[in-house]
Amino acid sequence: MMKNNTWLLALLAFHLSLFTPMSAQDKLFSLEDLNYGGNNYHRMQPKDLFLTWWGEKLVNTDVEECYLIDTKTGKKELLFTLDDINTWAKSDDVKYVRHLMNATFPYPDKPIVAVGNRKAFILVDFEAKKIVWQDSISGQDANDWNPQSRATAYVEDHQLFVVDSHGQKYQLSTDGSREIVYGQSVHRNEFGINKGTFWSPDGTKLAFYRMDQQMVADYPQVNIFPREATYEPDKYPMAGMTSHQVTVGVYDLNTQKTVYLQAGSPIDRYFTNIAWSPDSKTVYMFELNRGQNDCRLVSYNAETGAKIAELYRETSDKYVEPQNPILFLPWDHSKFIMQSEKDGYNHLYLFDHSGKELKQLTKGPWVVISVVGFNTKTQSILILSNEADLRQKNLYAVNIKSGKRTLLGRNIGVTRSAELSASGQQVFLKLSAPDCPRIIDVVNTNNGRQTELLNAEDPWKDYRQPIFTNGSIKAADGVTDLFYRMVKPHDFDASKKYPTVVYVYGGPHAHNVDASWHWASRSWETYMAQKGYIVFILDNRGSENRGRDFEQATFHQLGQIEMQDQMKGVEYLRTQPYIDMDRLGVHGWSFGGFMTISLITNYPDVFKVAVAGGPVIDWKWYEVMYGERYMGTPENNPEGYAKVSLISKAKNLKGKLQIITGYNDPTVVPQHCLSFLDACIKAGTQPDFFAYPGEEHNMRGHASVHLHERITQYFEDYLK
Repeated sequence: MMKNNTWLLALLAFHLSLFTPMSAQDKLFSLEDLNYGGNNYHRMQPKDLFLTWWGEKLVNTDVEECYLIDTKTGKKELLFTLDDINTWAKSDDVKYVRHLMNATFPYPDKPIVAVGNRKAFILVDFEAKKIVWQDSISGQDANDWNPQSRATAYVEDHQLFVVDSHGQKYQLSTDGSREIVYGQSVHRNEFGINKGTFWSPDGTKLAFYRMDQQMVADYPQVNIFPREATYEPDKYPMAGMTSHQVTVGVYDLNTQKTVYLQAGSPIDRYFTNIAWSPDSKTVYMFELNRGQNDCRLVSYNAETGAKIAELYRETSDKYVEPQNPILFLPWDHSKFIMQSEKDGYNHLYLFDHSGKELKQLTKGPWVVISVVGFNTKTQSILILSNEADLRQKNLYAVNIKSGKRTLLGRNIGVTRSAELSASGQQVFLKLSAPDCPRIIDVVNTNNGRQTELLNAEDPWKDYRQPIFTNGSIKAADGVTDLFYRMVKPHDFDASKKYPTVVYVYGGPHAHNVDASWHWASRSWETYMAQKGYIVFILDNRGSENRGRDFEQATFHQLGQIEMQDQMKGVEYLRTQPYIDMDRLGVHGWSFGGFMTISLITNYPDVFKVAVAGGPVIDWKWYEVMYGERYMGTPENNPEGYAKVSLISKAKNLKGKLQIITGYNDPTVVPQHCLSFLDACIKAGTQPDFFAYPGEEHNMRGHASVHLHERITQYFEDYLK
């Protein structure tokens, strides 16, 4: 009887096994998992830590607690809680602080934490357990607070205000409007500009932008959501047309007076990378002509606005593009560091305060990607560069006196962020590698010793993951190495043929392939691989972090060199027996949308299906700063504009093309898409078109999930 029961139980177990759920590694992805607008996206991201420095002490700022972290052992100790802060902050103005993730510690030697909400910004002494200062006037939107003077600069109803440490409010402008813009980013965020107010080191003076755009044409955006659609235009200076005029003011908190820098006429000029001298007496900025081929570093008296001197000048037969303000040495205020591509790669140069170049600090066929800060003890500057590998981004210490470079931290992938302690003797690094989603280390910048705080497990470990590979091919010049990423289905079989999509961007100031997790693969590529596609991504000439000549190869002919390189990628795909060349698609967004339509109309017998998002169609409809840097003006480069325009290519369309745009895109305005549709109507070709009402250049929130499902479905319908 026992034997019979055993046999029956075994048979039952076998049949049940046929209906059991998928194994731990067999879960399938959805766009709710993979897309940043998805409902499950946050659960699919690697674990992270919110960190900041309190002098030389490292603090983990969690949602409801702040912990001290021992930088030698990684051990955590509770510092205070959210309940503590809200108990100590007994004020009707403060109401409640909702989380501590954005808490900062502005004074290295004082037990003071800065926290806030939209109603107030407060400093809490967490040893004395009380508020020691608060600003309940300016709120928390677009503020620029100086810890030395405790003054705040902010914009309200188009006007620029300053609130001093005593709560006294000063109005710096009276004519602010949609057309006269104060204290905000100018020149459409080009030239490294991302803000509009700049406090002096001592916090007594505020440099700020004033942008007059009355003379700039309006682009007629429309808000369709009211009962009667309303006219909501954007100021949009197109290439070759009238641009805005920018001036720089300096407000003195002590005298309550404003002077403007005497830089001369602002017409057809760009002012960028504003910096202060350590003594708060001098303002520095780079000044660029409209042609963007003549760049000058100029100093001004902050009290009078008078020009002091032109310290440096750099010209080019193509363009000069300043991206970073000068930095004075903390231990020697008579010297500063400047970044330049003048030797072909972005490197550091040491100058004295009179503008005399003392020496080049870094040199080689690699680029300084960013400056992290200084180590005052070793008198070194900390940088992120791709010296070790062009696909990586690593931390180096560069000794100012000797020029010796020392690699700090792990040489395994891409450092996503690096933040120095007050003295620069410690740094926490967040990095990833192709097979590692996130590592967080604390590194001693004096001796290189490191402590691992986090090595995140793979959040996708229970899912069927694609195969991510990386390699290089030669560019169309036969010399330059170009890096690619290929994403294959998890059950890839080299004996089969797969439909393949080329994902492309290809424009300046961006790259697609590096040595971060999954070789920097976008989550949508995983979704496509799960559906049985191969996705191929190549960084062509014109993209970033490969030096001046690599990027400037596309000058005055955007899309042409890039297409030549992308077609070298196609040649490589043709040599792979598992690529079905009869089912080749292409997809990209923005500059990538321009590249997508360029490829399917210039090579109509190669690409069968394309999805172009937010595409530039003709560069004469793009903005002045970006467009003229790379293409000149339609007047001085008419052949170039005509050659790269996609209007004349509408007649070449053979395959299936879907164009997608945000209906209220302020970056690549809808005139591009609509003009191409008009050209297709006239030529008798048949693209498809989809617009997202109310959306801008990139779909926000859950609309992004809808977008990527639409993109996917188009390939499913016409390529697979």
